[in-house]
Amino acid sequence: MLTRFVILSEISVFPPLQTQSTPTCGKLGKLLHFFYLCFLRRVKGCTVDVHPMERALVVQYEVEATILSEQGDPMIGERKECRKIIRLKSLDADTDTASLAQKVVEECRLLHPSKLLEVEQLLFYLQNRKQSNENQEKKRVSPQDFAPYAGVELGDEEANINSIDEYVELLYEDVQEKIRGATLLFRLARNPDNLEELIQNETALGALARVLREDWKRSVDLAMTIIHVFFCFSSFSLFRDLVTHFKIGALCMNIMEHELKRYDLWQEELQKKKKAYILSGNIPQENFCNLRKEHEKSWRKYQSLRTKQEQLLRVSLCLLLNLAEDSRTEQKMRNKHIVHMLVKMLEREDEELLLVVVSFLKKLSIYLENKDDMAETFAVEKLARLIPCEHEELLRRLSSLLGKPPTVCVVRILYHISMDDAFKSRFADTDCIPQLMELVFDCGDEKMDVELISLCINLAANQSNAQVICEGNCLEILLKRALKLKDVLLMKMIRNLSQHSGATKSLFLDHVDELAAQISEDEDEEFVMECLGTLANLTFPDLGWAQVLQKYDLVPYLKDRLRPGSAEDDLILEVVILIGTVSISDSCAAMLAQSGIIPALIELLNAQQQDDEFVCQIVYVFYQMVFHKATRDVIVTDTQAPAYIIDLMHDKNAKIRKVCDDTLDIIAEYDEEWGRKIQTEKFRWYNGQWLEMVVNRHLEEAGGGAFLFREDGESPLGDGDVLERPVLFYSADGIIGADSISPEFYADFHSGDFVNPGTESRSLRDVGSRGRDVGHVSRAGCPRPETRGRSQRKR
Repeated sequence: MLTRFVILSEISVFPPLQTQSTPTCGKLGKLLHFFYLCFLRRVKGCTVDVHPMERALVVQYEVEATILSEQGDPMIGERKECRKIIRLKSLDADTDTASLAQKVVEECRLLHPSKLLEVEQLLFYLQNRKQSNENQEKKRVSPQDFAPYAGVELGDEEANINSIDEYVELLYEDVQEKIRGATLLFRLARNPDNLEELIQNETALGALARVLREDWKRSVDLAMTIIHVFFCFSSFSLFRDLVTHFKIGALCMNIMEHELKRYDLWQEELQKKKKAYILSGNIPQENFCNLRKEHEKSWRKYQSLRTKQEQLLRVSLCLLLNLAEDSRTEQKMRNKHIVHMLVKMLEREDEELLLVVVSFLKKLSIYLENKDDMAETFAVEKLARLIPCEHEELLRRLSSLLGKPPTVCVVRILYHISMDDAFKSRFADTDCIPQLMELVFDCGDEKMDVELISLCINLAANQSNAQVICEGNCLEILLKRALKLKDVLLMKMIRNLSQHSGATKSLFLDHVDELAAQISEDEDEEFVMECLGTLANLTFPDLGWAQVLQKYDLVPYLKDRLRPGSAEDDLILEVVILIGTVSISDSCAAMLAQSGIIPALIELLNAQQQDDEFVCQIVYVFYQMVFHKATRDVIVTDTQAPAYIIDLMHDKNAKIRKVCDDTLDIIAEYDEEWGRKIQTEKFRWYNGQWLEMVVNRHLEEAGGGAFLFREDGESPLGDGDVLERPVLFYSADGIIGADSISPEFYADFHSGDFVNPGTESRSLRDVGSRGRDVGHVSRAGCPRPETRGRSQRKR
């Protein structure tokens, strides 16, 4: 055990020491003797070990300080754990560890001689340990990393700390002398030992700040050198208040903004000269050579200016990065759009500048506001180019790591790759999918990791991957697990598998009863929605849907769910899609029509008329039903569905217009009266502008605008639509007379069943225009609308 004594510098209860030699020595001796008796400090529990990263020994010990009474009894005690690092920079393969251990024990008072053998063993371990971490340590920007601008010629002139005043005098001369003075001051500032001396000279720092504020536009070299000086101060937290006092951070923000605008102007000018050079093929050879030389000269000048500018931007960002340690200063930078500047600089090619930019963005990204700014400026897309991957075997290598720790990290990487449709199909060419299925099956009855099932959901959306997933009896195992555990995410994966045509979809024919049995009000709505979506994907005409609906009594459930507000919109939409699928069967369509589902669909159409997805799927149900005589008669004679479809015939959404046209063509083929109405409406729509022009010209020839109104102020045409005039309707024999039009036709017009083109009397015209993927082609070529836009196919 080692014992050390603590000597305090001053105790207020003692009088100050005398200046005479003899009394002073006497009192000092008494004072030391008192401290020896009253204050005791012990070091105990000393252990030694190797440093985990560096080539050094770590000594850990415990310090116990005790205050003794006059009788020597302990009164107050305190313990503190301490650590001392002994760095061994000279240790290499040729070092004599025994001699070095002896020297370490002798010089370190904390180590007892009995630990000599242990120290020698630790040194031997350090001597043979690989030091790979030393080369991988993060490189930090320090003042020594920056050198004065190469264009400043100072020769072998050395900077002297005693000549600061002379260097300051140079800051009042011309630009070249200012650069020389600033460079000499920078050489002093690069040595941390000189910073305290420089900070005492307020004249020098004030002159540097003044020159930077006044002359930074005149010389990039001058601005860069002065910012270098202040960067040296900003590297130490003790001196950052000084940099803030001179408002160097705000100046750097202004300089960066100005330089980025200059860069845009350089780019624009260079593009103009390049375009003139490229388009100068037909001019004389002499002029062509001049343009080429001018373009090459501009390019060399641009490269030189860009190099200088990137050096200036780099040191400015390093200074700002140091100042951003203060959260208030960082907020001020954000208010001046620092994020937008940084993201714009990601387009540069200089690696050193990009390193500082990315480091700054990383620091700023911990705040939500900054992340929103980065999203608005597409920072992720610009960062992606900095980490390109040209490794064609990436998926195979990642697949080989599945099943080995850390599996979760590998799955997360694969998940992000699966989000890109361009790479999703490549999974089928690797052994990744079989390994993923093994991980899924190994979960048993336990809940799967979200990352794993999300990756499987994405992969199942691709047909090639779906075929690999369904090999053997995998589909049966997946379905049994999903139905047993009521796993919504696993059911979503199965639903994605069912959407692919061919052999994959045929595998579901044996599981229709199992899926139909899950459709009940007692089940979870999300799980039922996935089951409905899976059944809706099984578009087989000879499936026998009528027996399925009767066996599981699904018609009342489907009809009840069509009521607006009876469930979530996503669930109601899946019900509509399933009705469209089962309506392929004649007997099933008749069953649905007799149950009163068609009026329920029209009511739902009125309620969801602003939603393109609902409108398109409901009209598709009508399209399927008009193929069957029983349901066609109900739709045409007992409902207003044809009128709604005619109104939607000119909808903004191309998918809705396509389904409406195909449906109306079938109605017109089987019902002559509706055929005439449909033909008339199409005529009114396509010829509306021409008819309006003809009527206006006729009225102008009759007497101009003064004669367009009677004396009572009413138009001679009345309040009706000019297109309602029967003289403008054509038939195969010419113009249709008023007597040739049935009363029902007039009643339809006056009741508002037909609307004028260009007017919006029906709010169905106002629905949005979200695009949809087109699935398989059913009868007559009408595409079955998919629901990719609404039902989330990706996790």
